Amino acid sequence: MIDEQLSEDERFMRQALTEARKAFEQGEVPVGAVVVWNGRIVGRGHNLVETLSDATAHAEMQAITAAASSVGGKYLAECKLYVTVEPCVMCAGACFWSQLGAVVYGASDPKRGAGRLSPSPFHPKTVVRGGVLQDECEELMTRFFARLRT
Repeated sequence: MIDEQLSEDERFMRQALTEARKAFEQGEVPVGAVVVWNGRIVGRGHNLVETLSDATAHAEMQAITAAASSVGGKYLAECKLYVTVEPCVMCAGACFWSQLGAVVYGASDPKRGAGRLSPSPFHPKTVVRGGVLQDECEELMTRFFARLRT
C-alpha cells in the first residue's frame, strides 16, 4: 500500500514538474501544480506572474481555479494538490478556502513557504506533506536562479 501511494504521488509530482518546466521556458519562476480528483488531473497550472503582470498568478492559484471549474464547485475537499515548491501564505490561503483534501509539495521554501507558520494557514482537515521528488524540484529552481545570476 505504501509503495502504491508513493508511486502515485511521484507520478502526479512529475506532472507538476512538467508544468514547472513550462514556467522555466517562459522565464517564470519554475513552479508547477496539478490538482487530482479521483485519480485524474482536473486542474493544471504554472507560474504566470511575469507573463500576466499579476502577483497572484502563482501555479497553485492557476491549478485551483482550473480544478474548481472542472469539478463544478469551489470546494475541493476530495482533491489533492501537487506542487513543486512549498506553497506561500497566499496559496496556502487559497488551499484553505477551497478546502483541499491534501497538499503534496516537492521542495521546501525556507523563505516564503507557509508550512512552518503557527497556526498553520492550511485548512485543519488538509493533509500537508513535503519532500516528494524533492531533489528534482530543487534542481529546477537552482538552475533557474543560477541562470538569472549569469
